[in-house]
Amino acid sequence: MEKLSITSHNGIATVTINNPPVNVLTIDLINEINEFVLSLKDNRDTKVVVFKSLHESFFLAHLDLNVINGTQGGQAASIEFNHMIENIKAMKQVSVAVVDGVARGGGDEFVMACDLAYGTENAAFAQPEIHVNIPTGGQGAVQYARKMGKSKALQALLLGNDFTAKEAENLNIITKFIPKAELDTFLNMTLGVISGLEVRDIMMYKEIIDTSIKDERAGAEIELRYFLERAKEQKTASIIAAFLKYGGQTEREAKDMPGIFADTTTELSK
Repeated sequence: MEKLSITSHNGIATVTINNPPVNVLTIDLINEINEFVLSLKDNRDTKVVVFKSLHESFFLAHLDLNVINGTQGGQAASIEFNHMIENIKAMKQVSVAVVDGVARGGGDEFVMACDLAYGTENAAFAQPEIHVNIPTGGQGAVQYARKMGKSKALQALLLGNDFTAKEAENLNIITKFIPKAELDTFLNMTLGVISGLEVRDIMMYKEIIDTSIKDERAGAEIELRYFLERAKEQKTASIIAAFLKYGGQTEREAKDMPGIFADTTTELSK
């Protein structure tokens, strides 16, 4: 791939985006992202996909303005951009946007399509489409409404102004603001835990959460179904036995739950 550099280590795939001069979402970049995301459909070894940028100032600038027109090619490219957003949202793996630059328009929509998103003091997020006479085209308004509520979403979309990472965290555009100096340590710890899970664990919670956001009762039904199914597994019985052996349901839980889990993992790996 020409615009994506991909490395994999311990269940984590890191995708570095490089589309000079300013990481615009051109149709070529959109096609490469779609190709990569779809290639993971049956991949059970990759648990986490991290999207980063090689550009010093931009994560993703926005959708290529040259395709925003009434031509057949422009309309097709815009639809492919929308497919890319849906493909990211549908990933079995945990998708993570690590934003150390500007993410406006389609770039902001890309960030919100990911499951987790972290921004540094260098990050900026915005949906400024109204100023070029169009609405958001990659679910930006939809996600702002769901994340912010009516009045804050309407203000943000009508103004099109930038949000810092701290503001974006407060508005639920991203998961968390992380100072750049702390970013690598935070990611290694957080993603290291997630990458130790199975893809089926990730898919389970994605389904429960996605369903619950739409319908609380339906989410509760799916959660109970998974609970009863997992309760019958030998893996569950083995973990619980080891957990109890090393102090589960005793005073040790109050001060050393991580230690109990660590001892449980060691026991099961013998």
